Amino acid sequence: MSQITPGRFTGKTAVVTGAGSGIGRATAVRLAQEGARVVATDVVAERLDSLAAELADADVTTVVADVSDEDGVAAVVDAAGGRVDCLANVAGIMDKFLTAHEIDDATWERVMAVNVTAVMRLTRAVLPLMLGAGAGSIVTVGSEAGLRGSSAGVAYTTSKHAVVGFTKSCSVLYAPKGIRVNLVAPGAVRTNIEAPMASQFAAERLGPLMQVVIPPIAEPEHLAAAITWLLSDDSANVTGAILPSDGGWSAL
Repeated sequence: MSQITPGRFTGKTAVVTGAGSGIGRATAVRLAQEGARVVATDVVAERLDSLAAELADADVTTVVADVSDEDGVAAVVDAAGGRVDCLANVAGIMDKFLTAHEIDDATWERVMAVNVTAVMRLTRAVLPLMLGAGAGSIVTVGSEAGLRGSSAGVAYTTSKHAVVGFTKSCSVLYAPKGIRVNLVAPGAVRTNIEAPMASQFAAERLGPLMQVVIPPIAEPEHLAAAITWLLSDDSANVTGAILPSDGGWSAL
């Protein structure tokens, strides 16, 4: 694990989605430890209560909200109080490894809403604040499934390819305004996102050979280190990057 850098985010306000567990929680904790004022949002109140208790001595505001919904986005932006220096789009869901002929409308629409629309809506909402400040950093958590087609079901794979395109477009359009937009692409991470091996596709992909050669499961803190680096001024010359943080999984 990398070392905490005290004061790296002092004076900055950071919004983190999916902050109640997994990568989002680890990111919120690290940002708070490095001096940020953190606006932490999740759909589960109990998770946020636990986070707030862990960070009782830090400047943390929790917001129970679904950021795929405009009202949820508005609640998060209101809690930020007119300033957002950093945005970590972490919240995401899986798709049960369903293929195109298996996918149902409800699963497709919910995966797209959480993994793509929520990213767009919250990014859209904070950009005016960043434009006004002339600076900002946005990091979205994608997936190595956004780099190829053999890692997940059709909805999840499509959603993660979509946020790669969203990241690249935003990075080009907002770089002249002092706003950096990047993406971290994890492989397997020890989180509470459900990924049942429900289809023949998944069973075939994760056969005996793949189980031998895929890298070990990462800890959320590994991803938090990459996310906070991209959010920080340490990566001041980095924008439009699609950074695999997957132990080499995408190189297989």
